Amino acid sequence: MNSTTNNTTNDAASVDELALYDRLLDYQNVLFLGHRNADPDAVSSTFALAEAFGGTVGVVDHCSRVAAILVEELEIEVVYTPDPTDYDFTVVVDTSTRSQLNNISLGDYGVIDHHSVSQLLDGASFYLHRNTDSNAEIVVDILRCMNAPIMERTAIALMIGIVTDTGHFRHASPGSFQAIAYLIERSGVSYSEALDMLAGTPQELSMRIAILEAANRAEIRTVGDWVLVASEAESFGAPAAASLTGIGADVSFVGTAQDGIMKVSGRANRDAVRCGVNLGMLLRDIGIERHGSGGGHAGAAGMEVPGDAETVLARCVEESTRILNGTSRDQPVRDGKAREPLS
Repeated sequence: MNSTTNNTTNDAASVDELALYDRLLDYQNVLFLGHRNADPDAVSSTFALAEAFGGTVGVVDHCSRVAAILVEELEIEVVYTPDPTDYDFTVVVDTSTRSQLNNISLGDYGVIDHHSVSQLLDGASFYLHRNTDSNAEIVVDILRCMNAPIMERTAIALMIGIVTDTGHFRHASPGSFQAIAYLIERSGVSYSEALDMLAGTPQELSMRIAILEAANRAEIRTVGDWVLVASEAESFGAPAAASLTGIGADVSFVGTAQDGIMKVSGRANRDAVRCGVNLGMLLRDIGIERHGSGGGHAGAAGMEVPGDAETVLARCVEESTRILNGTSRDQPVRDGKAREPLS
């Protein structure tokens, strides 16, 4: 079990799996809360924790398309838009910014998160923060530490959380595979059961159209042998950014305007990440600069800021250009290079 934590803020609040287990035993009525538009990683993590400790699965507003199918197929009881004041304690799961919680008042809370940058650690009573490929991997380590039995529904949910958050293992590290192997061994569930549930998830027509429209609107910039892309979409910004990276962009940003706020989804491939691009840090810094918020992983992140699409997306491309300028994909810097702060 890997119990290393990232002590990015108050060291006294940082806990490992065993200390987290001991802390949670102090509370009777716990809310395990996932972010808005909760994805399978958030839903599976909150569900597994609620099953292990006893408690309530909650999401800030609703679930994503795939997560909603997960909830339905596994008959997971979810409280939508819960009020944290109705509970003794809230554990915020798979969430790195307050904007992902619609800025609700949390009261006394803890954090279990895997994003490279997390803005919720300050103010938490305690946190378990480790930069893994999925939040479900941290939950698997918690269950392993507890020597907890893993039921069929829990195993399938956590497998789907890991598979989806790693892009079907395209962005996986050894820890992802080790977690899957542990779930299979402890539960007896076949990996194919998780894949079958994912295979039954239909692609929405509106999402396919949004992705194609984003590709049609894309503005392309080359920096040496790097390809940077920026575009806009009326919805489905994250799938659109992932698709643009999948068809040839090294770094892509897709902006979606909503109620005067520009939501930006960013994606970067492994070569760009190895050469210094960390979208979690990049969008966090630009978010602060533009009086908003942002964060996520090195290769996948999001941001919400006031402003127009042209200005905001241009700033994202400008900063990516600064990082990649002078590097070559043929000679990537292994393990990434030190990233300088925004000028």
